[in-house]
Amino acid sequence: MEGNDRIRAIMSALRTSDVVSVAELAVEHAVSEMTIRRDLDELAQQGVVRRVRGGAVSLLLRGEEPPFGVREREATEVKRRIAAEVAALLADGEAVLLDSGTTTLEVARAIRHRRLTVMPLSLQSATELSGASRVRLVLPGGEVRPGELSFTGPLTEGAIRALRFDTVVIGCCGLSARHGLTAHDLADVAVKQAAIASARRVVAATDSGKFTRTAFGAVCPLDRLDVVVTDTGLPPAEHDAMTAAGVTVRTV
Repeated sequence: MEGNDRIRAIMSALRTSDVVSVAELAVEHAVSEMTIRRDLDELAQQGVVRRVRGGAVSLLLRGEEPPFGVREREATEVKRRIAAEVAALLADGEAVLLDSGTTTLEVARAIRHRRLTVMPLSLQSATELSGASRVRLVLPGGEVRPGELSFTGPLTEGAIRALRFDTVVIGCCGLSARHGLTAHDLADVAVKQAAIASARRVVAATDSGKFTRTAFGAVCPLDRLDVVVTDTGLPPAEHDAMTAAGVTVRTV
């Protein structure tokens, strides 16, 4: 198993158990205990775990999202396919509001050569688009959330409300027929709600793993979305519920 895959597997184990063992992980992944110790040290540097003798203890609260650097390594190929599909939905000349998050960062990379007006809601996406000659780049201002490097707060919300966009590409921490689109950070919830209210079309871009999760903050119900772009791991019941609500579903 490659390092990134192993880190993702350890993160998955931490979602169901607060403590992981070096010896057990080494056996499970058929690698040396030294390799597992290096993986756990990396997660400790990210603030995900606290190292203890023989293993590590999770530092994440129940339902709390892992750090951006960890999430960026999860489902990378899937996120690239989703981003390519989202880019194909956009027409040249559109004004696009690009949410923060790891999947939307891939969308920023996919639209670098398009003729678009783009307001990105994270410094990572802004950096990706800063050298794109055909992109008209507009920044919202506001506070920058540590770690995530996303724009947040009343200045960000005010900048969004002052404009009208053809499309908002929205990310999420959870999505389901029952709970709609959800996010962990409450300040991020308010920014997402302002983004949705200012756009003619709402495109949710998320990997299918988010359909098994519900985050703390409710952003919007399912029928507020126009299009959902995800991967083929989407549960059939969720697919049917979305189409019944009038949402166009695209799987890649």
